[in-house]
Amino acid sequence: MEILQLFTLLGALGMFLYGMNLMSSGLQKAAGDRLRAFLSAMTSNPFKGVMTGVGVTSIIQSSSATTVMVVSFVNAGLLTLVQAISVIMGANIGTTVTAWMVSWLGFKADISILAVPLMLFGFLFSNSKKDNRKNIGELIVGFSLLFLGLSFMKDSVPDLRETPEVLEFVTSWAAHGFGSVLLFLVFGTVLTLVLQSSSATMAITLIMLSMGWIPFDMACAMVLGENIGTTITANIAASVGNTQAKRAAMSHTIFNVFGVLWALILFKPFLRLVGYITEALFGLPNPAGEGFTVTDSVSPEGTAALYGLSMLHTLFNTINTLLLIWFTKWIAKAVSWIVRAPENQEKEVFKLKYISAGPLATPELSVEQAFDEIIHFAQISKTGALYAKEAVCETNADKFEVLRGKLVKYEEISDRVEYEIATFLNSVSAEEISESTSIKIKAMYKIVGELESLGDSGETISRILSRKNIHKKDFDSDAIKNLNTMADAVLVAYDVMIANLTAAHSGELTDITNAYNAEEHLNTLRNNFRDAVIEDMERDGGNYQTMVYYMDIMNTYERMGDFIINISQDLERAFVHK
Repeated sequence: MEILQLFTLLGALGMFLYGMNLMSSGLQKAAGDRLRAFLSAMTSNPFKGVMTGVGVTSIIQSSSATTVMVVSFVNAGLLTLVQAISVIMGANIGTTVTAWMVSWLGFKADISILAVPLMLFGFLFSNSKKDNRKNIGELIVGFSLLFLGLSFMKDSVPDLRETPEVLEFVTSWAAHGFGSVLLFLVFGTVLTLVLQSSSATMAITLIMLSMGWIPFDMACAMVLGENIGTTITANIAASVGNTQAKRAAMSHTIFNVFGVLWALILFKPFLRLVGYITEALFGLPNPAGEGFTVTDSVSPEGTAALYGLSMLHTLFNTINTLLLIWFTKWIAKAVSWIVRAPENQEKEVFKLKYISAGPLATPELSVEQAFDEIIHFAQISKTGALYAKEAVCETNADKFEVLRGKLVKYEEISDRVEYEIATFLNSVSAEEISESTSIKIKAMYKIVGELESLGDSGETISRILSRKNIHKKDFDSDAIKNLNTMADAVLVAYDVMIANLTAAHSGELTDITNAYNAEEHLNTLRNNFRDAVIEDMERDGGNYQTMVYYMDIMNTYERMGDFIINISQDLERAFVHK
């Protein structure tokens, strides 16, 4: 029977965690990319950053999701390190809303009674053809599962009156004075690391407290430990990010560890403050008072304990933020000293800028990230085209070899970036996505393929030039001038393409006439230069082999124009609202 009870408890915990993830996911999908715009816009000063963190986390019910999002934005350069630190501070305050919700709805109002009927509405909404209603349905189902899981957890926890040996075991943990405080702090930290959810650990702590398993002060110590354990999520997300992302995650750790240190030093006075505020606000017994005991969550003492623990969570993060908000710049300097930039910065130049911290919490936000990366890919590709132009004009053999090596390197970079973006898009496509998001992802697959072909084109030009040099052929001044004219036209087409990508990303692309004009100009140039070469061959004979190399490069430039116009056409089909 005990084994069945244990599995029931673990299953209830799984239901709670799944419900929380589902609810958070539904909220984020309903909010869409408005969250991204809100985060990047409302962070002009530390106070706004804190309020942004509070607001976003209160909405999506997950400080981990907010923190991972912030790390991704720092990784992408959308937020500075100082802005990120203030948002993370706010996220810590925002996550305390979950504790209050669980304390009030889960224990006092017993929302689990309505959870099953709510599942019906969630099911009906989730079968709607409209994406927004589906997301609301997911939110309702997640909300219901969360409180059903909480109810099952409470029911499956052993009754201490029937199993007093459990109480003796836990009481022995709580009988070592300040050593017990440290013991329960570590227990809260480890439990949060294992569950990867401070909200789940908070719910378990509330259950243990409400059923009299642990005294109020030990529950408070567990909450402090949960604040340390929750920082691991951001550090995991940043482990594959760039230096700035790692620094943002480290600032979260420093913030919470500092808070736990002062809370431990002032542990008794802090608990008395929490008790007085709970007593004054709710007219309940002081949970930090002498002789305070909890027998069940329904009694006034049980209510006082639940509200007191939630109050401690809120006060801890609010006071910590008020203490440290003035020192965001110093925290940024500290984490910059702890997390040093690589000595060879060149190693980071060609890493993915925007998606190397892993997918964001929802497909909609992940698509935004991938689009940023595609624009970055286009800029890398244009740099390769500039090197190709230099290689055409270079007559010094050693300098040409250096440029040829760069073009080969850029071709390899294009292959790698295409693969990584496509892999990222695959992971996004595996999630449940809206039809509009699906259309965008399909267009983005095509775009990264065209950009990879542009990278191949630069390497193709280097091979043509290498063959020319091996056969000791040289272009005359007119040929070099014409090739430069074509190269400049390609670079103009690149600028148009990047402008269209940027406009599509911001929802401002209306037509691609500029791209058609650039493509037509390239075709006209190629045709005129080709006709002139044929006339020269017929009139003067010329050097046939040299002319072949010349036309091969000319045709490669023209094909680059084809790849570039294809990208704008893909954008028009997927991103222009007609």
